[in-house]
Amino acid sequence: MTKASTNRSELQKSNFKILLPYLWPRDQPGLRTRVVFSLLFLLLAKFVTLLVPFFYKFAVDSLSVTLNPTTLVTPASGLGAWLGSAVGAMSLTAVGLVVAYGAARVASQAFGEFRDMIFAKVSQRAVRSIGVSTFRHIHNLSMRFHLDRQTGGLSRTIERGTKGIEYILQFTLLNILPTILEIALVTIFLLMMFDWPFAVITLGTILVYGTFTIMITEWRTQFRRDMNEKDSEANSKAVDSLLNYETVKYFNNEEHEANRFDKAMRGYETAAVHSLNSLGLLNIGQGLIIAVGLIGVMGLSAFEVSNNRMTIGDFVMVNTFLIQLYLPLNFLGFVYRQMRQSLGDMEQMFKLLRVDQEIADRPNAPELKVTKGLIEFDNVGFAYDPRRPILQGISFTVTPGSTVAIVGSSGAGKSTLSRLLYRFYEASSGRIMIDGQSITGVTQSSLRRAIGIVPQDTVLFNDTIYYNIVYGRPDATASEVEEAARLARIHDFIMALPDGYQTKVGERGLKLSGGEKQRVAIARVILKRPHILIFDEATSALDTKTEREIQESLDQVSENHSTLVIAHRLSTIVRADEILVLEAGAIVERGKHSQLLALKGRYATMWNRQLQAHEVEKG
Repeated sequence: MTKASTNRSELQKSNFKILLPYLWPRDQPGLRTRVVFSLLFLLLAKFVTLLVPFFYKFAVDSLSVTLNPTTLVTPASGLGAWLGSAVGAMSLTAVGLVVAYGAARVASQAFGEFRDMIFAKVSQRAVRSIGVSTFRHIHNLSMRFHLDRQTGGLSRTIERGTKGIEYILQFTLLNILPTILEIALVTIFLLMMFDWPFAVITLGTILVYGTFTIMITEWRTQFRRDMNEKDSEANSKAVDSLLNYETVKYFNNEEHEANRFDKAMRGYETAAVHSLNSLGLLNIGQGLIIAVGLIGVMGLSAFEVSNNRMTIGDFVMVNTFLIQLYLPLNFLGFVYRQMRQSLGDMEQMFKLLRVDQEIADRPNAPELKVTKGLIEFDNVGFAYDPRRPILQGISFTVTPGSTVAIVGSSGAGKSTLSRLLYRFYEASSGRIMIDGQSITGVTQSSLRRAIGIVPQDTVLFNDTIYYNIVYGRPDATASEVEEAARLARIHDFIMALPDGYQTKVGERGLKLSGGEKQRVAIARVILKRPHILIFDEATSALDTKTEREIQESLDQVSENHSTLVIAHRLSTIVRADEILVLEAGAIVERGKHSQLLALKGRYATMWNRQLQAHEVEKG
């Protein structure tokens, strides 16, 4: 066995360990009871199924002795008379056996359906629980993971994985185990009731069938894996292209995007053709093996009947046994193929569950207690890549109720400070504290609950304006949402819309202008009621008039809050209590607006450049 196959086998065992608690859920006696009753009905269904050939045999043997042959070939005056004479020729035993045969078949099906109905809640609860766990885990992963991900491929991985789990949970318990049990019992019956060649041929056929199925299915797995990879690639390209449809149209690249998608689909087509062709070969081989086994056993049965060592009923019973056995056996081959495919689908999803969170709460970490809102950056250093430092020895304090602004050229590390404060990343050195508490020692949930941010690029959910505002605090009342909108100076605009607060904003909020989206973001932050505010270049993409209006809203919102402003336009931060000038990840200047202008350094240069640009715009 190769190292790769050994690793895959270990991975699959690990996957089943993940599944087991969902199959036998702890602290849920109701679901465990369902599993027990499902197994009980499974056993009843198989027991009754094994009785069916016996009823068939006894009925045939009874009829062969008691039925008058002439009755079958000499009808009286119509079908009714013929049936009457036929039934009359039967013994009561034969009639009872025929009824019992029919009843057994109905009971076998009914027990199987009861099994499926009872187990349905167990399997669906498992699918739901694992799906939610995966979704929650992905949201808990670090910013680094989400910056590298492909949304389309990720969603398709979860979709296929949950379907694979549903399939495996259902068919492992409800099909594979019953089929194996039936194979064992039928082999024992044939060995006990007839000569050993019957059992040997039957068991040999099954073993050859199983070996052939496993070997070919293992070979075919590569095609399924290729299909999954190409499918995820195509879906990722499609989602990425559709999300950025404006850019596609700006550059007239519709055909280019279609060609990229076609290239990915061409790879999927090739893998799918190989998969379907290999499936045809597998089905032909399985059919041939079953046919050879069936011919062998039935030929042997016919020979025994001709030598009066078996009855016609025995011949029929052996045939019925084999038909009942080979049908689920053929289905078992299908189930195995699907399970191999499902395991591959699960493997991709469970890889997500094994991705390290990177940023995790310490055991028994307390919640952040914000009393004043004092923020301290103490000699903070950070690098996304150790070879390229972003921040070096950053130290500053935001006193309660004050505003500190951070300015600098693009790439200086301004937005990285807000990400560190939110603890999307861990500082490489130094520490960040709020009211004397290190943010690495408290829960992330309580930390982020205490902070509100108005980002430069406000991305809204494709839902209503009301939903996007109430997202700041989902348990808020309608009146609180409207009050937040008034404070953000967007209530009147919303009420002027035909659908008011129920207006859909479109994908990423594209139905709203930049200023309208920013006001929704401000309303959302107001509703959240955070102790600390971050404005991350919140007005840099707006025109001067809209910027002035938004700035008035921001000034009103930030009153009595500890506020960190990351600014591009210096005109928005002239009233800040302290301005920090960042250059190459270090603070090169600090002070109030007037003090920095007096220094005639980096800040003064930036101010004069923007002042000249503004004069050009006015002229």
